Amino acid sequence: MPVRPSNSEAVSAPLDSRGHRRRKSRPVLSNSEDISAEITANIAMDNFEEKDTDVESRFREEPQQPVQKGPVSWMSLPRKDQLLVLFIGRLADFLQVASLQAYVFYQLKHMNSDLSDSRISERAGILQGCFTGAQVCTAILWGNIADASWCGRKWALIIGLGGTALSCIGYGFSTTFFWAAFWRVFGGAINGTVGIIRTMISEITVEKRFQSRAFLLLPLSFNAASMLGPIMGGLLADPTTTLPDYFSEGAIFGFQWIRDYPFALPSILNAIFLGFSTLVTFLFLEEVCSLVPQSNKFPELTLRQTSKDRRNRYDPGLHLGYRMRHSFANLLGPKFMGGYAQVPLWEQGESASDKAAAAAAAKSGKKLGKLPFSRIWTRNVIFTLINSAFYDFQLGAFTNIWSLFLSTPRYGTPSTTPETEKVYSRSLPLLFTGGLGMPASTVGVASSFLGLLGMILQFTLYPPVQARLGTMRSFRWFLILFPVAYFIGPYLSILPSSTQPPEAASGSWIWAGIILILLLQVMARTFTLPATIILLNNCSPHPSVLGTVHGLGQSVSAAFRTVGPVVGGWWYGYGLDIGMVAWGWWGVAAVAVLGCGTALMMHEGSGHEIFLEGELEEMDDE
Repeated sequence: MPVRPSNSEAVSAPLDSRGHRRRKSRPVLSNSEDISAEITANIAMDNFEEKDTDVESRFREEPQQPVQKGPVSWMSLPRKDQLLVLFIGRLADFLQVASLQAYVFYQLKHMNSDLSDSRISERAGILQGCFTGAQVCTAILWGNIADASWCGRKWALIIGLGGTALSCIGYGFSTTFFWAAFWRVFGGAINGTVGIIRTMISEITVEKRFQSRAFLLLPLSFNAASMLGPIMGGLLADPTTTLPDYFSEGAIFGFQWIRDYPFALPSILNAIFLGFSTLVTFLFLEEVCSLVPQSNKFPELTLRQTSKDRRNRYDPGLHLGYRMRHSFANLLGPKFMGGYAQVPLWEQGESASDKAAAAAAAKSGKKLGKLPFSRIWTRNVIFTLINSAFYDFQLGAFTNIWSLFLSTPRYGTPSTTPETEKVYSRSLPLLFTGGLGMPASTVGVASSFLGLLGMILQFTLYPPVQARLGTMRSFRWFLILFPVAYFIGPYLSILPSSTQPPEAASGSWIWAGIILILLLQVMARTFTLPATIILLNNCSPHPSVLGTVHGLGQSVSAAFRTVGPVVGGWWYGYGLDIGMVAWGWWGVAAVAVLGCGTALMMHEGSGHEIFLEGELEEMDDE
């Protein structure tokens, strides 16, 4: 059987009508083209006809043919390899946050056993707010670093993931509240990954029909981390108690440092995951940047090309990753690559469409202007940012209150301090107190339902409902479920239990109530979280300020994700002091209602609603 030639080998072919000899070789596709387009182009080459005389134009337009109308599938997304790398990075980053929530109550009690439950609730909120608060202070700085040609998005992401891994190790070995807060601040200050990953996804998936699927990767990573993180944190926190057969004194892993630092093990595992994602990013992530001017003749190039000064620059990580893939392919044999050899990114020249776009820009002699900062503040941008503030506040507050509520001792548990003795009184339906009194391992299992339900809904209910309702309507409708879940949440503490205090609440009524609350909250989050990212991306009034809008969105998001856990923890602690555990829950429900109101003032933008001087004339000419 004949062997298919490589890219560098010419194939003898008859002359065409113009006396040119046809060459059968594999076209080099640009990085932004779909895998399905590459397959189609190869098939077209294998079945060429002599009547085709313009080979270059055939390859240039062939990738556009596989684009089909109708629902977008996961396999139709562009650059799935790059999206996978970004997904791994976001998953590892979410994991260290989710695992902490399962045991933070018991870690703080271990640091100072004299603290009351209400004071622990306040400190837990502060501790969680330290990470996002530091992100607020450095969000714009990391955005500028990611845009700079001397660094770029890839290296900013590597620094963020690697630095967060270091902070996890420091946090795990902290023995006082001060050092725990210090390492959380350090981790947040060096972590600018949220805005960078969002921007890179928007640059990879410029076409709006791909966005609902591509941006779904972010809540998917959040749900996966919400499912794995609490279980990991709950089981590995104080492992001599939760897993005595493996970690107690004399057991196979019964090391002294585990007994001295009982909450270090989950943080070390988080650091390992973050280190792995840092390595994957270094080896396989390609640099992207939004520095190429937009051309109306070539809209597929908008915000999708790498900058000129970084596009073909030698990247040691990509070089090593390419060598690793090449060695692995050689082990599998030539059939694995179909007789072809991949051209490394740094050795690729400009594609035909790149050259044509550059020629068009040179011919016009015009550069794409940048929208002034003062003109960014359109009505849609303002209400999108306000809604984002309410949204992230209630999500952060719920996450903190939920873990505290599961850990808080039940009503009727004997109090160890006079300060808390007076609050244990009950007058239904408003005045009642107490939590569910679950240990860290059970808290992890109960919290993991957040991620499990979210993943099920994302793969089953979300695609058809979102396709039917659209982004804006699904966002407004499902926001209503947030205040409903928060209003009925505190009544879990008065449901019948099969156990008596001070034992942890259990039984069919308790677990049915937990699943109901989480189902409402997760269903709302599943349909609204991707929409918030899409609406923020599309509310940008001009392509030149897309990165700025994402930076503003990240700053607002991080600020209120900082305020949310702190204020939520304070509300919850105050409710315990006055004998009304619902105080914190219903305060968060009120904020969620405000979010529903601001959603009515928003609309889904186009990403280019303001046109600068000369842009409309250029569109008319074309």
